Amino acid sequence: MVKDMSENERSAQTIEWDIDGRPVVPDKPIISFIEGDGIGPDIWAAARPVFDAAVRHTYGGKRRIIWHELLAGEKAQKLHGPDTRLPERTLEDIARYGIAIKGPLTTPVGSGFRSLNVALRQKLDLYACVRPIRYFQGVPAPVVHPERLNVVIFRENTEDVYAGVEWEAGSQDAQEVLNFINKKLKDSGSPTISLKSAVGIKPMSEFNSRRLMRRAIQYALETGRKSVTLVHKGNIMKYTEGAFRDWGYRVALEEFPEQTVTETELSERLNGQIPSGCIVIKDRIADAMFQQLILRPEEYSVIATPNLNGDYLSDAASAQVGGLGMAPGANIGDRCALFEATHGTAPKYAGLDKVNPSSLILSGVEMLKFMGWIEAAELIVSAVTKAITQGIVTYDLARQMEDAQEVKCSKFGAAIRKNIDKAAHGN
Repeated sequence: MVKDMSENERSAQTIEWDIDGRPVVPDKPIISFIEGDGIGPDIWAAARPVFDAAVRHTYGGKRRIIWHELLAGEKAQKLHGPDTRLPERTLEDIARYGIAIKGPLTTPVGSGFRSLNVALRQKLDLYACVRPIRYFQGVPAPVVHPERLNVVIFRENTEDVYAGVEWEAGSQDAQEVLNFINKKLKDSGSPTISLKSAVGIKPMSEFNSRRLMRRAIQYALETGRKSVTLVHKGNIMKYTEGAFRDWGYRVALEEFPEQTVTETELSERLNGQIPSGCIVIKDRIADAMFQQLILRPEEYSVIATPNLNGDYLSDAASAQVGGLGMAPGANIGDRCALFEATHGTAPKYAGLDKVNPSSLILSGVEMLKFMGWIEAAELIVSAVTKAITQGIVTYDLARQMEDAQEVKCSKFGAAIRKNIDKAAHGN
């Protein structure tokens, strides 16, 4: 750990949680942060002053974030040794203070955790990966009408192939598993699998699928979204992804019967008229959904998916509106939430003050919304949008824009803060 908590931090209040898993945030909450690896320190240095400026101007000093640094990744490794990339105290403090934000983390190939990001989600039971994806005016995008896409993807965060249950091809463990599977296949008259195959297990449970869908429906109802779409490959994987779809529909039917209507009900008995206060529950096959987001994006609002589908869809949707540089992310559980930049560590740019910090800044926007500090979040969004429309952007956007002023990461953050200052003074 970088340091023990200061007197200022010790005097701040800890976030509590209500029975529905919503944070009860005091005026001076302790928020943990992890700088991250590679470009992490660069983008954090640009983002943190933006958050502080927005909170200060919005609430006139009555509210303030007390930042508390935690270690993970390379910074933790340098201090605690090669096998300590995710210290236990980091996990304990994220759980203790409830809300944290982080830059990108890398995991060296061949040792330790498969992924520090996956380990954080699993160990803290952050079961919902939430990715709001929308277009910001002025951002170069590869489609003609990127503004038509405005979705929030809820990706189940703890199961599926990301559980990491697999065995190497030719290993004794793989052969033992395959021998067991092949016996079952022979008994049922199905073709067997080569003993030289690698093997992976794809777990999906009713409990985890239902709680993800529950959170997606609650979000749609609370934010005025029109629909929740279950995206799955249940036509092929009937007992995993097909079950995910079925469990999702059951949550709507059993827990939200007065607030949801299925697409089938809408067409067969309601003449296409959505009852007041209701949202539509529907489902789509995963491969078809990629086409749907391009051709008919307005028809989709909130999307709930298993882990792997959500990974693919969120990155593909982000590309439609300009790429991962503008994509925020959150990992949410019932008593903890971790917000993060969605891109990688880009080590070749580390320390160059070059990359776009918007993913981390917009993740902070989602964090402020989650805290209930909506006004500060909206002030940042307006300031980011204004900086882009002014043509003051980092290299990734500048190279695609005419007459743009290319600036460093820190200068882009400064331009956002300047817009915050102007807005606060009515300019």
